[in-house]
Amino acid sequence: EKIVPENANAGCVGPSSDKAGKVDGCSGCPNQSACASGAAKGNSNADEALVQDRLAAVKHKILVLSGKGGVGKSTFSAQLAFALARQGFQVGLLDVDICGPSIPRMLGLEGHEVHQSASGWSPVYVDDNLGVMSIGFMLPSKDDAIIWRGPRKNGLIKQFLTDVVWNELDYLIVDTPPGTSDEHISVVQYLKSAKIDGAVVITTPQEVSMADVRKELNFCKKTGLNVLGVVENMSDIRVPLSSLLDESSGVRVVNSLGEDLTGIFIDSLKEKCPQLLDLSIESHLFKLSSSTDTNNTPEGMAKAFQVPYLGRLPMDRNMMAACEGGESFVEMYPNSAAAGPFAEIVKKIVTATR
Repeated sequence: EKIVPENANAGCVGPSSDKAGKVDGCSGCPNQSACASGAAKGNSNADEALVQDRLAAVKHKILVLSGKGGVGKSTFSAQLAFALARQGFQVGLLDVDICGPSIPRMLGLEGHEVHQSASGWSPVYVDDNLGVMSIGFMLPSKDDAIIWRGPRKNGLIKQFLTDVVWNELDYLIVDTPPGTSDEHISVVQYLKSAKIDGAVVITTPQEVSMADVRKELNFCKKTGLNVLGVVENMSDIRVPLSSLLDESSGVRVVNSLGEDLTGIFIDSLKEKCPQLLDLSIESHLFKLSSSTDTNNTPEGMAKAFQVPYLGRLPMDRNMMAACEGGESFVEMYPNSAAAGPFAEIVKKIVTATR
C-alpha cells in the first residue's frame, strides 16, 4: 500500500511511484516539484535504509495508536513495556508524542538526560532490560512547550529511529500522538521498511472516541499496517466495597448533601451482612449505545474491520497510581481490578508477535 503526504491531493499516487508529480491529479499539489524530480522518493528510500539498518537487531516493533486523545495510549505503552520487561524480554520504549511527552513521568525518569556518543544517542534506562527515548529528556524544563511545525517533528522522529542505539531488543514499543498526521505517516513509512509487526489500537467505549478510532483503523488499512488488535480501555469502573475500610482509598459513602456516612455504613454492613465486603460495585463510565448495530461497541468495531479484539480494561485507580509513580502496575498491584485483564492482553500481544 502506498503512503501519501497528509497535504497531498485526493487520489495521490504516492511519492514512491514512477508517476509521482507527473499525472494530472498532481496539479496544484505543494509536493509536486519534489515528487516529479524524484527527490522525495530518493530521500525516502535513503531514510528507510538507515532505519532498517539501525533497527536490524530489534526483533519486534509495535506501534500504539489511537485516533482520539486521552484514551490511555501512553498509559498502555508504559505498562506494556514494564510488563514485557518483567517477563525477561529486552524492551525499548520510544515516545514520538513530540508535543505531549508523558513517558518520562510514567517510567519514573523525569530529570534524566540523553547521552550522546560517537555511535549515537543512548536510551535512558529504567532497568538493564528496559530503555526509553523521549523528547522529554531534552527539554530544559518539563513545562516547556514544543511549538514545531510538521517537518521539524518528522526530522526528530527520523533521528529517534536512525540515531538511537537500541542494540539488541526483543520489543520496541512506539507511543504515538493521537490522529493520523504527518508524524504517523513518517513513523509508519520508516518502520515498514524495518518489518514492523503491527499496531495496537486503543479506544474508550463511547462513540465520540470510536468515531475517531475508525479513522485510525482506516489509516492502518490504507497504509498496509497490520493491526494486532483493539484494546477497549476504561470500559467500566469497579470499586471493591472493602476499599471503604481504607481511609487512604479515597472511596466514601455520602448522602445527598455530600456528608460522609462511611463509618455508619461500614458498621451496619459488618453487623448485618459482612459478606458483602467481598463484592465490588461496577459501573459503566460511558453510556453504551442503545442501537442494535454492534459496530457501536469497541468489540463490534473490531469485528467490522476484521481485526482482533484484545479485550477490555476497567478504569483502575491503581493503574493511575502506578503511572504517576513511574512503577510497574502488574508488579505493584497484582490483585487490582485491571491486573488480570491487562495480563491477558499482554499475553495475546506476545502470542501475536511470535
